Amino acid sequence: MARKTVGFDENAYQIYSVIGYYATRQEAMLALAHYNAKPYDIELSKSTFSELYEAWSKLEYPQMGKSLVTSHKAAYKYCRALYDKPYKTIRKFDMQAVINNCGKSYATQGNIRNLLSQLDKFAFDNDIIDKCYSRNLTVSEKEVKLKREIFTDEEVQTLWTHQGEPCVDETLFMLYTGMRVTEMLTLTCDKINLKDGTIQYGMKTAAGKNRIVPIHDDIMPVIERHMSDSFLFDSWSDLDGEKARYNRFRKEFDKKLSELGMKHNTHECRHTFRSKLDSAEANKVCIDLIMGHKSADVGERVYTHKTVKELKEAISKLSYCV
Repeated sequence: MARKTVGFDENAYQIYSVIGYYATRQEAMLALAHYNAKPYDIELSKSTFSELYEAWSKLEYPQMGKSLVTSHKAAYKYCRALYDKPYKTIRKFDMQAVINNCGKSYATQGNIRNLLSQLDKFAFDNDIIDKCYSRNLTVSEKEVKLKREIFTDEEVQTLWTHQGEPCVDETLFMLYTGMRVTEMLTLTCDKINLKDGTIQYGMKTAAGKNRIVPIHDDIMPVIERHMSDSFLFDSWSDLDGEKARYNRFRKEFDKKLSELGMKHNTHECRHTFRSKLDSAEANKVCIDLIMGHKSADVGERVYTHKTVKELKEAISKLSYCV
């Protein structure tokens, strides 16, 4: 044991703080000499990964923007395997394993690496470690493709038998339009032209904004039933902000599908829509236009000549038949 006198009690006895435990006396003496040459916070040096993160975040978060703080907090959740490890025992292998096993995208892996780099620098500056192992961490060169499961025709038919129930009409709407859940929740009725049979709305990307989405014949009665002077699905409009609406809907969506014996996430409605049109051999440029995607084929990026009639012909190929 290497220890350092840090004071005296009322009886003039020495008060010690333990620097660490070592296999040999020589190693302990070297550790003590290192401390004497460059004193550091002994208690902080014993910190686990989580304790160091808490100390670092209290100092740094007040100086950061909200989005960066959110990014770091999300990255921290993927570091559970390191939470209880003394920070000074963590090596590159441990950090790299966290990144490799997160199962997330290139961007998320980069956020984890960034957090680990920040913590390493903090530990180094406070003499907890002598080397920053995070310097050579790597992330995937390609996006990690998440496994998506499409709705079966039988599941879609089950939804039709429960139309009008919580979340069901909204789910059917996404399955027949390919619109994102946030687009569905914020769609106002003034963007819907029932006479022309189209919706002109969209969010997120330049290609997706204000795009034209033809209304499939099957979903028209559902849309007509929900038409009002405000949002199409106005039962969610009382919630403050897009994020609150999305979180509430996703919770109710999971609950309802579980009741019906299904397990999907909200994005799988959009994935199903694309897969069904692909299988029906609908025009790929029209599919991209309807979904707000930029065509991957350079030769197909100029598609302004595609008419509403062609978009309607493409979406008419969509069928959920049992």
